[in-house]
Amino acid sequence: MATKVTMPQLGESVVEGTVTKWLKQEGERINEFDPLLEVNTDKVDTEVPAPATGTVLRLYVGEGATVQAGTLLAVIGQPGEAIPEDGEPVAAHAGHSPAPAKASTPAVSTRELGFVSPVVARVAAEHGVNLQQVEGTGSGGRITKKDVLAFVEGKGAAAAPRPEPVPELAPWETPGDGDLFRPTELQFGTTLGASRPAVPTPEAPTARVQAPATGAALPGTSVPLTTIRKSIAEHMVRSRRTSPHVTSVMEADMSAVAAHREANKAAFTQDGANLTFTAYMVVAAVVALRAYPMVNSSWGEDKIVLHKPIHIGVAVSLGEEGLIVPVIKNVEEKSLLKIARELNDLASRARAHQLRPDDVAGGTFTITNHGSSGSLFAAPIINQPQAAILGVGVIEKRVRVINDAIAIRPMVYLSMTIDHRILDGAIADYFLAKVKETLESWA
Repeated sequence: MATKVTMPQLGESVVEGTVTKWLKQEGERINEFDPLLEVNTDKVDTEVPAPATGTVLRLYVGEGATVQAGTLLAVIGQPGEAIPEDGEPVAAHAGHSPAPAKASTPAVSTRELGFVSPVVARVAAEHGVNLQQVEGTGSGGRITKKDVLAFVEGKGAAAAPRPEPVPELAPWETPGDGDLFRPTELQFGTTLGASRPAVPTPEAPTARVQAPATGAALPGTSVPLTTIRKSIAEHMVRSRRTSPHVTSVMEADMSAVAAHREANKAAFTQDGANLTFTAYMVVAAVVALRAYPMVNSSWGEDKIVLHKPIHIGVAVSLGEEGLIVPVIKNVEEKSLLKIARELNDLASRARAHQLRPDDVAGGTFTITNHGSSGSLFAAPIINQPQAAILGVGVIEKRVRVINDAIAIRPMVYLSMTIDHRILDGAIADYFLAKVKETLESWA
């Protein structure tokens, strides 16, 4: 009997996806759980495995097409077998920019097992496990990787995961590696970001950021647009056309933060977190968002929607590949330690191309670093549909006048770009002043 392959729902609110690449063509043989195609949602690609062994009888959706979850993508069966007639081929030109991912771990649908993630399917295939015999302990009875491994070991329940080693410096705080705050010799003469151990690759589904085009760009040639570059282009142009942008800039003294970090980073390391300047910036933004909740909002057709939870996205540069913004959810409920841990995790998975759709979804405010290459200040573009974005310049020692005396302090320029439909310049200044006050009075 022929098996239908449908567009998986990659999260609770992810209602569509873009077929970026078919890994098998019509007439080719494929084994159950082998990768069949790649699907993209908001810069994150996910491999969809085959739900059955057989021959690819028909492909209904062309590469580049964006379709709703549940749409018939392909049929797998035996040569000569009857093909279902309830699906019409969708051409590639039918595609459009994918909607932002909104929820949970990427998964693919099977006929009887509900949702089975690609990594679970692969582990089961490697160990010859019949998933029908495995009891799922995940959300809604979903089978997890731990469930499969526990079944293999005959334990019946998954053991608690071991904590990952803590890297000396978060990947996005290293020059040239998509840093968030460029390390300089501002911490009492110590250069941050010197040699550090390799960041361990955590276990994660096979979702990843779209890889860049191969080969170096040469003058006089053309560089094909990647999925991530197309997504960035569409998002940035739409943001500029949608929101009237206004930017305000202030300068903050990072001495108190640097002293606190120096005194506490060893203790944080013992607790499984690498304490970076990123965490302080996130906390300072939360303090300001609580003081001025209108900043944590978005524009509606006839209203301004104020969001109760605070979900902060942190822009991560991936070099020539582009940019991606993983999100820390419900930041207002988390301590500096918890925020530092999540930043470490997102940083390592961003570099390893292992972010999931939920990791880049639902942000209500964004922090972006334009100082990674030495920039002092800039006017970043708003991450729609948010009301504002905080830009952070390079942290460096500069001369400052304190009590009519000249002093040298680690300084940083903070730029606040707002949607002038929602916020006025005064609110931007109040918000920046609160961020500045929080950083300079850290104790």
